[in-house]
Amino acid sequence: MRYMMMVKMKEKDMRPPPPELLARINQMVEDVNRSGGTLVETGGLMPSTQGAKIRAGRGRLTVIDGPFTEGKELVGGYAVFELKSKQEALEQGRKFMQAHIDVLGAEYEGELEIRAMANLEQVHKQR
Repeated sequence: MRYMMMVKMKEKDMRPPPPELLARINQMVEDVNRSGGTLVETGGLMPSTQGAKIRAGRGRLTVIDGPFTEGKELVGGYAVFELKSKQEALEQGRKFMQAHIDVLGAEYEGELEIRAMANLEQVHKQR
């Protein structure tokens, strides 16, 4: 099953990860590959000043340019993994966040949201 992992943090704390953290993340990905999982895709997101939101409501669309000051935390990056189970996704997520604490220090604050991804092909076959 595919799982998307989204790293959330305060925008003021967003910056490119230091080399030591990247090395820890790369080691984690190698471990996932050895255990039969796969990293499908990963990426970091630019600051919200370079983005926009489109809201739908009452039959209309509204475009809101960044920055998004109303949000407490924003998604700063993501990874999509093919893993055997939710338990394995949680295990990898714990390792990922522990690497952040180990490298960035105990004052690091962030959140990793892990979501199973819908397989649209299977959903359409069930109809």
